[in-house]
Amino acid sequence: MNWQEVFYPVFGLFERLIIFYVAMINTIYFALMALGFFAIRSYRLRLKRIEYDALLKSSLVPGVSVLAPAFNEAATIRDSARSMLNLRYPDHEVIIINDGSEDETLDLLIEEFKLYKSSRQPSGDVPTKPVKAVYESRDPIRLLVINKENGGKADSLNAGLNYARTLLVSAVDSDSLIEDDALISVVRPFLEDPRHTLASGGIIRIANGCTVEYGKVTRISAPSSLLAQFQAVEYLRAFLGGRIAFSFLNSLLIISGAFGVFRRDAILNAGGFLTTTVGEDMELVIRLHELWRGAGQQYRIVFVPEPVCWTEVPESLKVLKRQRNRWQRGTVESLWLHRKMLFNPKYGMIGMFAFPYFLLFEMFGPMIELLGYILTIAGVSFGLISYEIALLFFVVSILYGILLSMSALILEELTLRRYSSPRDIISLFFAAILENFWFRQLLTVWRVKGLIDGLRGKQGWGAMERRGFQSVKTDPSI
Repeated sequence: MNWQEVFYPVFGLFERLIIFYVAMINTIYFALMALGFFAIRSYRLRLKRIEYDALLKSSLVPGVSVLAPAFNEAATIRDSARSMLNLRYPDHEVIIINDGSEDETLDLLIEEFKLYKSSRQPSGDVPTKPVKAVYESRDPIRLLVINKENGGKADSLNAGLNYARTLLVSAVDSDSLIEDDALISVVRPFLEDPRHTLASGGIIRIANGCTVEYGKVTRISAPSSLLAQFQAVEYLRAFLGGRIAFSFLNSLLIISGAFGVFRRDAILNAGGFLTTTVGEDMELVIRLHELWRGAGQQYRIVFVPEPVCWTEVPESLKVLKRQRNRWQRGTVESLWLHRKMLFNPKYGMIGMFAFPYFLLFEMFGPMIELLGYILTIAGVSFGLISYEIALLFFVVSILYGILLSMSALILEELTLRRYSSPRDIISLFFAAILENFWFRQLLTVWRVKGLIDGLRGKQGWGAMERRGFQSVKTDPSI
């Protein structure tokens, strides 16, 4: 028996295993999306406009401190601050944490909102980088600005956590725009079950292409940039599929750092946001699961599909590459730190389903998918596999991917329907097809690099370049 008689069958078997793996990933994701559809329908049936109006006038709604770390956000900080200040909520304050910005972020805030140095003292004791000064506004608005030495996003959130005085805190990105009713919507789980709800998160949508006036998104449009369109489809797929389903199973492992609400005492008891990881949002949620399930306490961590936070996504490959590398490293760090939960029945669905899913598919999935592309091309080129096997890999990876992306857009149209223009919908449908022929593969390569960097312990965030929102206007009355 020569080496070819051994190598060819082994190569073919390995190729089939990869095909099975990719097909299993996509099948599970499709099942999660189907579950997400019924979860959204069930959630929307419970919503009534009159309930929102009653909540907005209620004195029983818990106070919320909106924590917004800011580093070199001069392009968007004024509009983001206005968006947060204009939220329709009975009792909320905005705490912007200037994390040693090197641009005009602090100066713009001082000028725009007539800030003066405040004597307010922290009530929490989570360690942070030194705070240089605290500012409040001379105008009757509940705005607090903390100026501190640079320590990163998690360190900034901890500083805001220390100075907050409310029952709940909302962690947001300072470059994001939150819709008027979003805060009351995302707090709803705390009103339905105040004893057990620890955290709640809303959906993140793409602001690129939208019109912003007075810190609000006034016209929703699909991005004009093809790269941003790809990300719009990707965000819909991630939020309307995976997160809703995991939330339904009380196995949600991540609440986006761009918009989430937490019980302040729960974060303080957990030790605050971890500053040694770039995935502080995911790590905190997993840590809350570990602590509460480990203690045998009943709790909920919820994703709510209705409240919307608009964010600017990268429109350059260079910036997008850094972002995805950071996200993948954050996944690696978070899962490694809490590895004892893996296949541990003590942690229920988290240990037996959600954690293995993220480990096998989100963490190692890109590496196996990339290996599949390489082996398929090599196998066809050197006659190691048949064209039928290569076609099968194309079907389960490319065509199944198109089906998932299309399903996310259909799910959006059947439930939330935020894009009203047929032109926008058509452009996103084309993007859902095109992304599977080069964008997805490019992300796979970047995520593999992020996996390697994460396993090697690479640190650092990388810069995010802000273009500012389209057609921005300012409101002199605030």
